[in-house]
Amino acid sequence: MAEKDLKALFLHQLKDTYFAENAILKALPQMAEAAESEELRGAFAVHLKETEEQVRRLEQIFQMVGEKPEGIPCKAIQGIIEEGQEILQEFEGGEALDAGLIAAAQAVEHYEIARYGTLLAWAKQLGLSEAEGLIQETLIEEENTDQALSELAEDAINPAAAE
Repeated sequence: MAEKDLKALFLHQLKDTYFAENAILKALPQMAEAAESEELRGAFAVHLKETEEQVRRLEQIFQMVGEKPEGIPCKAIQGIIEEGQEILQEFEGGEALDAGLIAAAQAVEHYEIARYGTLLAWAKQLGLSEAEGLIQETLIEEENTDQALSELAEDAINPAAAE
């Protein structure tokens, strides 16, 4: 029978998050290409580089716990990305496209913030101090990206979409 303790749950969550980050890596270039705003394209490009590093950190954590990096399908991120695709298709060429892209990106960020917050709490509980540092680094990046997207939306994108 499979283990059902906190370490097994941590590993399950790690696999879920690994799948999610790799799915995000595939979606970000399309979002960047679709963005009308140069600033938004730049923000997506920066986050693409961060996401590549976040995947590497997850791979380090897998190594720390003696597992090989592998993902398990994450229906939540698949659904969030699918919703973003719908926005992209429905509002392509419209004034509100970038506002919709930011909303979709923030849904992804909020999901990631929730996941990394949980992984951090469990790593602390399990005494995985090296993993804690890596998770904390990613969590800060995700929160910063969310904040930057909010500021971009409020300062430029949303007012332009409302005109």
